Amino acid sequence: MQVVWFKRDIRTHDNEALCEASKLGPILPIYIFEPELWNQADLSHRHYMFLRESLVELDVELQRLGQKLIFRTGDAIKIFNGIHENHQIKGLWSHQETWNNWTYKRDQKIKKWTFDNSIKWFQPTQNGVVRGQKNRNSWSKSWYSKMKEPIYDAPVKLQKLSHNCDGIPSAKDLGIEDKKNSAIQKGGRSEALKILSSFLSHRGHHYTKKMSSPVTAFDSCSRLSPHLAFGTISIREVFQVAEKEKGSRAASFGSSSKLWNRSLRSFSSRLRWHCHFIQKLEDEPRIEYENMHSVYDTIRQDRINQRHFEAWKKGQTGFPMIDACMRALIATGWLNFRMRAMLVSFASYHLWLNWQKPAIYLASLFTDYEPGIHYSQIQMQSGTTGINSVRIYNPIKQGIDHDPEGAFILKWIPELSGINIKYIHKPWECPEPIDEYPLPIVDEKSARQAATKNLYTLRHSSIHKEISKEIYIKHGSRKNKVRSTKLKKNKRVAPIYEKLQQEMPF
Repeated sequence: MQVVWFKRDIRTHDNEALCEASKLGPILPIYIFEPELWNQADLSHRHYMFLRESLVELDVELQRLGQKLIFRTGDAIKIFNGIHENHQIKGLWSHQETWNNWTYKRDQKIKKWTFDNSIKWFQPTQNGVVRGQKNRNSWSKSWYSKMKEPIYDAPVKLQKLSHNCDGIPSAKDLGIEDKKNSAIQKGGRSEALKILSSFLSHRGHHYTKKMSSPVTAFDSCSRLSPHLAFGTISIREVFQVAEKEKGSRAASFGSSSKLWNRSLRSFSSRLRWHCHFIQKLEDEPRIEYENMHSVYDTIRQDRINQRHFEAWKKGQTGFPMIDACMRALIATGWLNFRMRAMLVSFASYHLWLNWQKPAIYLASLFTDYEPGIHYSQIQMQSGTTGINSVRIYNPIKQGIDHDPEGAFILKWIPELSGINIKYIHKPWECPEPIDEYPLPIVDEKSARQAATKNLYTLRHSSIHKEISKEIYIKHGSRKNKVRSTKLKKNKRVAPIYEKLQQEMPF
């Protein structure tokens, strides 16, 4: 018997592990709820609910094919041992997983268990991330090749097998604090297909222009990120549909096709960046908990101003754009890239907080939490990679640029509802007191200048430059190397180049 272990691939369509295993005979599809994993600080109730909804749909689809999904709760090795004793597992199938440190160590144990029991563990790739690569020189070419491979159809029929099934445990059974919130995105493949369709039919028309402002991004961004994180739809499916749409726009939209094509090109590039960042964690798992560049071990280590941290967590910093973004994230589980970067920048630079605790807190809030993207971006926005520009976001300027009328701020900070709109971005300058909203917890300009001075003192050292070269060889992007150089020399497009080098694919 072949066992198909579902992890971050909650679908039957374009599921290579399921498809190939089913060709070899009877399969037992299984999902294991591991309580120890769910007790990790980066997971929360919103992740559980999204997963639960997705698994319910997957179970229905598998039953339509003839075999229900087996749910088990407990330690994976103990569960596989029980299956092996009763059925003699010939092969274990699961896609390669690049996830958090706990799953990395778990998979090392599974690898040893399969070897000890003479069981072949097949781990096909599903997203273009390459295991065991030596450098990035041909990574982009490999990624595009993977994305252009044929889509795997779901099996036509599965042979029914009987096995003990625990059912889906409740959040309480897993020790997850129940925080019900109807504003969190819903899981399931049908939901993924629906929002992909709406994005490509109308919502994504102004994607390039509207992705940066939280006023427009909630509707204009694809909102596929949690579905890609849980695998209700594959990144290859999304890429191929988007590429196909680019070819049909001219006939369907006439003069507006240029805008559509620009948006679709931008969207497709972010699919590649999605995997580009996950590859960093695959190549170097330690970046989940250690600075990518060791020179930064000398600053901010174990430094946490608890009062500042709590104010940041609750959206009570006194900076309206920061607080509105944090409150929106708490309520919805999603935020557009620029505002995510601003939250991290503010915590790391203005508040001078070590990035680890803010990173864990944000991970628990993002429904689309993807460790490879998350920790790579946290370190990039905290200035600890050594190979990226230091970008310190001014939260006042960000508010003025991306929420000029204060619509987003007023939606999430009702304490400011009666304020004169000209003070919406600097309520502390309002002549009338605002008792319910706090004053800024730091001086924005002096905090930003102090952070800049501290970081550039390190960056100008010779040892910093030597280590940065090694990091670039391992993690730097190689796509369009010559063109990138030209872009950097061109002052008109240099800011665009810098933006593309740092943005996440959301």
